[in-house]
Amino acid sequence: MKRTAKAHWEGTIKEGKGQLSTQSEILNQTNYSFKTRFTGEEKGTNPEELLAAAHAGCFTMAVSLALTEKGFNPTSLDTEATLVMEGVAITSIHLAITGVVPGVDAAEFEAIVNGAEKNCLISKVLNIPISSDARLVS
Repeated sequence: MKRTAKAHWEGTIKEGKGQLSTQSEILNQTNYSFKTRFTGEEKGTNPEELLAAAHAGCFTMAVSLALTEKGFNPTSLDTEATLVMEGVAITSIHLAITGVVPGVDAAEFEAIVNGAEKNCLISKVLNIPISSDARLVS
């Protein structure tokens, strides 16, 4: 499997702007710029937001896989990924997941979440501290 994304940029770092597009076209010439990345003065996305979204999605699917393999059928799983950037360095990501999973207890849910935190594909390629917390809703 191969996935592709494209970036186009015109201009200087602070005054320029670009567009991001993905193979699926869910992003199709989506605006990104210094302002969308650092100041919030323009509507658009940024690499850090996209990384957080990718990590949240990958991690949530990894939790679902682990639950399914153990015979649990999750009703819903919701994850918020918080990426921390200091200066021009991404320093950590925290994954907060809330799950509605009939039949699983909080300790087993937390163990599954901890495993997914370490083993989802995005976690494996990042060289930063990653943490998580699990909240099971009955």
